[in-house]
Amino acid sequence: MPEETAAQGPEGGQQKRLLILIVALMATGIGQSLIFAILAPLGREVQLAEVQITSIIALSALVFAVSSPSWGRLSDRVGRKPIILTGLLGYTVGTILFTSVFAAGLAGLISGLTLYAIALLTRCSQSVIMSATAPSTTAYAADITGTTDRTAAMAKLGTANSLGMILGPAVSGALATLGLLAPLYFAGALSAVAAILVWKTLPAIPAADRRSRERPRRLRYLDPRIRRFVLTAIALFTGFSAIQQTLGFQLQDKLVLDGIRTAQYSGAALMVSAIFTFVVQVTVMQRLKLPPYIFIRSGLASMALGSLCVAGFEGFALLAVGMALMGTGLGLCMPAITAGASLAVSPEEQGGAAGVISACPAVGFVAGPVIGGLVYPLAPSGPALFAAVVLAGTIALLYLTSKRRRS
Repeated sequence: MPEETAAQGPEGGQQKRLLILIVALMATGIGQSLIFAILAPLGREVQLAEVQITSIIALSALVFAVSSPSWGRLSDRVGRKPIILTGLLGYTVGTILFTSVFAAGLAGLISGLTLYAIALLTRCSQSVIMSATAPSTTAYAADITGTTDRTAAMAKLGTANSLGMILGPAVSGALATLGLLAPLYFAGALSAVAAILVWKTLPAIPAADRRSRERPRRLRYLDPRIRRFVLTAIALFTGFSAIQQTLGFQLQDKLVLDGIRTAQYSGAALMVSAIFTFVVQVTVMQRLKLPPYIFIRSGLASMALGSLCVAGFEGFALLAVGMALMGTGLGLCMPAITAGASLAVSPEEQGGAAGVISACPAVGFVAGPVIGGLVYPLAPSGPALFAAVVLAGTIALLYLTSKRRRS
């Protein structure tokens, strides 16, 4: 099917394709939320230090950020579907290998720096391949939607991650009773099922003009057209990841929990955040036609307030309020950022723009977990206070730059 035909296809066909993309992203979203809920208590079970545990996420996120734009540009050349499949299959194999490393650690076969090094290498290798999924699915959605409904389409894709973050903690809490590794093996199987679904049911969209797309333009992170979206996304995920990757430590230490209970409480907190993200994306973001900057500023303010709640919690109730505010902010910000960047570039650059924006959360996950892991032993509320400062500073920077542009 020519790309122009696909882009102008009937509404029913478009919705079916979007649904398949949502399922694919939801599978990886569930897997990621499982790892976020499990890794802190699992790492402590194999005697890894807090900074070692958070650095696994941070360094693999750096690899993800470096790889993602290249996959986006490659999808401009060879089509979206092959790259989506590559990412899903890479996620499947990588998750199984990563989980097997910790299985060896729990069995006493490897330990200490050897365990840490192998786990880090495995996770980074997985990140190289799994980073193909997000930019290619986002670019596919951009290919089949017009400018007027682009924000709504991106919000629908955003619901995939939200649903993954909702279902993932619920699955981890149920499967953790079978052991801390059971949820991770489940995540690998789920992404394999998603790959089969994409292979069998998602129509391919070949590049419309191979000659014009043979060497698509390489977008820089600081390209003036998308710079404000890139910096905002990096900032909000730096703050969010600092909280997310130290949340298990806070819960275990403040509420005096064992490993399995920590995973369950962490999953519940992340599920609260994801539920509010999902609700915002299926209501506000698909019904209100407002400029992206309004959504972005409102979302950042909600996340900053939520960070302060997380910093001061002593019981689960206040933590849940804070995570609800964080989830609301993410639901407002990310569809607006993704749509704004997509609309700022040409059709031939959709894959490149999607790759850059898809890499931004990973860039945030480089600094956030490391800073959180270093600050936490000094002050348990430090990571959340750091997040509040970053988010408030981003609001101020956006206000000042927009005022300067108007002047």
